[in-house]
Amino acid sequence: MTIRLLLVAHAATAAMRSGRFPGDAPRDAVDLRRAGDQAALAALRERLPAAGEAAALCSPAACARDTAAALGLPAQEEAGLADMDYGRWQGRRLDDFGVDEAAQLAQWSRDPRAAPHGGESFEAVLARVGAWLDGLDRIDMPSGIIGAAGRVVIAVTHAPVIRAAAIHALNAPPASFARIEVAPLSVVELRRAGRVGGWRWWTGAVDGRL
Repeated sequence: MTIRLLLVAHAATAAMRSGRFPGDAPRDAVDLRRAGDQAALAALRERLPAAGEAAALCSPAACARDTAAALGLPAQEEAGLADMDYGRWQGRRLDDFGVDEAAQLAQWSRDPRAAPHGGESFEAVLARVGAWLDGLDRIDMPSGIIGAAGRVVIAVTHAPVIRAAAIHALNAPPASFARIEVAPLSVVELRRAGRVGGWRWWTGAVDGRL
């Protein structure tokens, strides 16, 4: 069975705008009243398959749940889509890092095996997300419509998860995570036809529809 997986990055949060790591609940919320966010959400809503045409999943985080709701998606929470665990850096502002922590941050940004914060390394996230992707056809999907072209799944999640999914699909070196940027409300499409061929990264359609 063919699976089309549309990975959607959640809307920008106050933490992102202030240069903080996720983990501080009030700052992790998305402010969907901002005109720019409303316009971006409306544009994305027009591009995505309708709720009745796809199964919808989301990270357990409030920012992902709120983004899914704003897109009109009755999304089921999925632990495999959870954000990276930033350990003791959760909720911290980058500008507040001292010299020692700044050196650790530099190491972490280059080395996918590094986890100086005591949370997950990027290699750990890559393994977790890869296992989730490869088991996606075994998940009990909400509104799991399966048409002639296969199953369509929309998953609202976080930038590190999307980076990991792209690297897994391309079988790229883990160190390439530092070369991938994922903007809020951006979409990456992966497809898999059965289990033999593995995942492939698809570019968007000419007409803008997903």
